[in-house]
Amino acid sequence: MIERLSPPGVAAPRGPYSPAVYAGDFIYVSGQVPVDPETNTAVTGDIQAETRQVLKNITRILEGCGSSRADVVKCQVYLTDVKDFAAMNEVYAEYFGDSKPARTTVAVCALPLPGAKVEIDAIAYKPR
Repeated sequence: MIERLSPPGVAAPRGPYSPAVYAGDFIYVSGQVPVDPETNTAVTGDIQAETRQVLKNITRILEGCGSSRADVVKCQVYLTDVKDFAAMNEVYAEYFGDSKPARTTVAVCALPLPGAKVEIDAIAYKPR
């Protein structure tokens, strides 16, 4: 069974996609950029502030789907500057603690949100 989800309190998608999709026992969270869902405006500037906002967005989506960061099994991180890796990683470690999902991090030339430095997507395991 596949269920497309848009939990309350999450930023409106900026394209033709769902914030999350429940497929089988997995929740696939679409790539999140640093947008404050309260104001629907970008939180750009410092990589740590952007990473924090992105991870808050992922947390909000997961919780809206009855899941949590502890259920995340895989993340993909996209950085516009690989030099931001260490600073992003500090915030990432704060959010995931001992849960430590598998992860891929790649450098990209740009992201869909102008000026954004980071985008992260996630896959969580959550049996129904």
